[in-house]
Amino acid sequence: MASPDSKTALIIPARMASTRLPGKPLADIAGVPMIVHVAMRASEAGVGMVAVATDSAEIAEIVEKAGFRAVMTRADHLSGSDRIAEALHTLDPDGFIETVVNVQGDIPATEPETIGRVVDPLSDPSVDIATIAVEITDEAEKTNPNIVKVVGTPLGPTRLRALYFTRATAPHGNGPLYHHVGLYAYRRAALEKFIRLEPGTLERRESLEQLRALENGMRIDVEIVHTVPLGVDTPEDLEKARRHFADAGRK
Repeated sequence: MASPDSKTALIIPARMASTRLPGKPLADIAGVPMIVHVAMRASEAGVGMVAVATDSAEIAEIVEKAGFRAVMTRADHLSGSDRIAEALHTLDPDGFIETVVNVQGDIPATEPETIGRVVDPLSDPSVDIATIAVEITDEAEKTNPNIVKVVGTPLGPTRLRALYFTRATAPHGNGPLYHHVGLYAYRRAALEKFIRLEPGTLERRESLEQLRALENGMRIDVEIVHTVPLGVDTPEDLEKARRHFADAGRK
């Protein structure tokens, strides 16, 4: 495992007000709150400092009790991007941190290697934002609008330059389709630019925030990984996560 980079921060946005699963950051999974599982996986990635950005004193207390840093943020943020930007300024007002990874707070079973690989495309200085995707193998997922697809130009065996993100089945014709996973690594300047932009026409139409960056000429490259992280959005998802950890015997 690589030594953490002092110029990289992995920030996990977390709030209690989930509509489908209220209080889910503190949901118990194998005796550990979900947000702590995520912080553990982010720490195990070994790419930078880890912090949780939250508007909940209860979440902050649990996170700090587990040995991780918590940063209090405003309650009125519309997106995780806005929340991590505020947390980054609090953590590092002098601008020493150059790269920030937005780690979703509801992916407790994500492999640390997957989190680590999201920063790889930023080795190209022309890339503003990096993210990950997985080739779709389930035919039903290809037509499922809840599965976001990334359309991109191949740059190598594990890399795409993103041209578009969509809920439709795309691109047309023979060849692989890719399931986009919402882990992002931003150059600091790119994050600061992104949160100042107004939502675009395509973003509103597809309900996909990342299209705002593309509509404004920002470059997003995609690292292709092998496994879609298990996200927890519903009570059924939570039970799947609990079974995963029970089967793995992992805490």
